[in-house]
Amino acid sequence: MSVQQKSVDTIRVLSAEAIEKAKSGHPGICLGAAPLGYELFADFLSFSYKNPKWDNRDRFILSAGHGSMLLYSLLHLFGFNVKKEDLENFRQLGSVTPGHPEYGTTDGVETSTGPLGQGLANAVGFAVAEAHLAALFNKPEYPIVDHYTYVLTGDGCLEEGIGYEACSFAGTQKLGKLILLYDNNDITIEGDMRNTFSEDAATRFMAQGWQVIRVNNANNLGVLRTAIERAKSDLTRPSVIICKTEIGYGSPLAGSADCHGAPLGEGNVQKLREALGWTMPAFEAPEDVKAHCLAIAEDKCKAEEEWKALFAQYEQAYPMLAAQYKQFMGAVDLDVKGINGLYDFDKPEATRSCGGKILNTIAKVSPNIMSGSADLAPSTKTEIKGSAYFSPEHREGCNIHFGIREHAMSAICNGIQLHGGLRAVCSTFFSFADYMKPGVRMSGLMKLPVVYVMTHDSIGVGEDGPTHQPMEQLVMVRSIPNVNVFRPCDGKETAAAFVTAFTSHNPTVIVETRQNLPCYENSGEGALKGGYVISDCAGKPDVLLIATGSEVEQCIEAQKLLAEEKIKARVISLPCMEIFESQSEEYKEEVMPKNVKARVCVEAASHFAWYKYCRDYGELITMTGFGVSGPAKQLFEHFGFTAENVVEKAKLSIDNVKNDRYSH
Repeated sequence: MSVQQKSVDTIRVLSAEAIEKAKSGHPGICLGAAPLGYELFADFLSFSYKNPKWDNRDRFILSAGHGSMLLYSLLHLFGFNVKKEDLENFRQLGSVTPGHPEYGTTDGVETSTGPLGQGLANAVGFAVAEAHLAALFNKPEYPIVDHYTYVLTGDGCLEEGIGYEACSFAGTQKLGKLILLYDNNDITIEGDMRNTFSEDAATRFMAQGWQVIRVNNANNLGVLRTAIERAKSDLTRPSVIICKTEIGYGSPLAGSADCHGAPLGEGNVQKLREALGWTMPAFEAPEDVKAHCLAIAEDKCKAEEEWKALFAQYEQAYPMLAAQYKQFMGAVDLDVKGINGLYDFDKPEATRSCGGKILNTIAKVSPNIMSGSADLAPSTKTEIKGSAYFSPEHREGCNIHFGIREHAMSAICNGIQLHGGLRAVCSTFFSFADYMKPGVRMSGLMKLPVVYVMTHDSIGVGEDGPTHQPMEQLVMVRSIPNVNVFRPCDGKETAAAFVTAFTSHNPTVIVETRQNLPCYENSGEGALKGGYVISDCAGKPDVLLIATGSEVEQCIEAQKLLAEEKIKARVISLPCMEIFESQSEEYKEEVMPKNVKARVCVEAASHFAWYKYCRDYGELITMTGFGVSGPAKQLFEHFGFTAENVVEKAKLSIDNVKNDRYSH
């Protein structure tokens, strides 16, 4: 048996043993797709295990993240920091080999995967970033940005809608350095894939503008090698290699859904070993396999040294470009706080328009921003003026036409952000945040500072009606860990939201209005703390009026009406609950003193986020159902978002406190 075949079998046995020891996992893909992983790592993937974050490495994404042990076995054999004991601790608390690949946990893992199709769309983002950076920085004889993106998917990734969206976008953009290895084993959890996925995948990919290559027997390493070489040779379009594999290959459960998501069982692992002629102790690789794989890995490290030498020459020939490249790739926080004019707003304006001006102001000093929308840039105002749209003819373009593909857009932006060197911005109407939620969640999970601009918030959308009026979406995005959600009340708070977004290490959702909002004298940088007093009274307030976005206006007006009745009200703008909660207890008490129990919380969205601030005696003016179609001004009155209603609720809350009567 050749050492190459022994290496493939080593991957199979290590994977099966780790899954068996953990008593959970997905052995089927590991056994069937082992040749794909080995061939890619051994003969094609450019990497340095000594520096897994080397800029010009090829990127490999396991979109079928349930096959994580396949990836961990490969990383283990090819020198990455995944030791034998890590394989033995697969899926255990605190291990570097979690159940699905996690970005930042394991060296060599480029992105967190598991939700099917997300990794495929991430890979498209990696390819976009590579093409864009190459256009910006490469010069004749100096291809300093020159690498491929490989992604391994199963049938499930292509069944998910996001897979179709991402592949359609990639084909349109002719991303020739994107290569998809399709592990086509015709089995899903429920059994034969023909029950659910009967389309001709090859014809589908051809229709989407991809080069289609077939490998009828994925166990033939030579044929696999030729297929990948052919894929690499065509830079005019992305390539898919449809690899016919057998799930659970070599085990008694081969070809069966029984080995998809459950251990083989001790007896079947032993039979697998016998079928492969395996005599090594558990979790041990043969010495010739270890030597073979490590020799390959050592040789691959030379590519980084060669690249460093090339970059040194590039730095001499193009010092300004080299310096800019280092700034892009250095992940240095933007110095946006000092940009002149960022907070210069003094008249009523829609916060979506303010956001567009702010984004363009920042982009002038930060050319590493890529901004796109789901076919809505004229409405979301997120186009970077003076820059082309990214396309096969204009790879240097900073704007992206994502098309009407919100789900893929968010995941592609995660890939752009993960690649390094760029800051990703994407936008759509806030009611369509539902389509983007899986990608936003992955941004939060990986702590990727993607900027999500969500416009047309609340019933302020008006005549478009309830289908376009977001009610529950604020609760949804606020519920995602590690995500900062801003709903600014004017242009200056919008500036604070963008400053936070471009200096944060977490994703930020900026929720903006379609309708004009007033500009307040005391708004602005206070929003950097998430919540602050935007309009105060003399002495201790009788009631706190707490609001976000457009509803701050009603509270400011109510404060004046209450003052006429000798009732002292403090108006608090709370544009970002997450950042406010991160402030010191002293600051939060200063803004929202606990001994002021009378409160009114106002937001034209679902009430679920507000009970913490409303507390026992407070009153809510929020939405409890969907909106309706009609002029925005009439809708705010119809649903009680008026200064007069705020006054009534303030008095009621004060009465609640006096009579020790809970409002809820």
